[in-house]
Amino acid sequence: MPEPHTGWTFITNHARVLAAIADNPNVRIRDIAAHCRLTDRAVQRIISDLEQDGYLSHTRDGRTNTYRIEPDKVLRHPAEAGLPVASLLSLLVQDETERVRKPVTQYGRFGSSAVK
Repeated sequence: MPEPHTGWTFITNHARVLAAIADNPNVRIRDIAAHCRLTDRAVQRIISDLEQDGYLSHTRDGRTNTYRIEPDKVLRHPAEAGLPVASLLSLLVQDETERVRKPVTQYGRFGSSAVK
């Protein structure tokens, strides 16, 4: 069982699961759970939510699921009205070599006054 986490985080579990699937469309639920520090059951519920709302679908080949993300589906919150899920994933999913090679910049897209 993953270590419990208390307090708030910037990224929701739904976004973490979606990013893990975007990184590997054939990923197993237990691997998503380990990566996201969730239980298998929590991941199953999140995948069900994402499928029910049309962000995700899957096909089954034997014992393997292949997931397909709908990149043009817009995010749910009114503050992100019109922003497609692909935009969110472009921030969350990186090639591992890029993650190691590129350090986090000192200032984000909002400039020096917002990021200190």
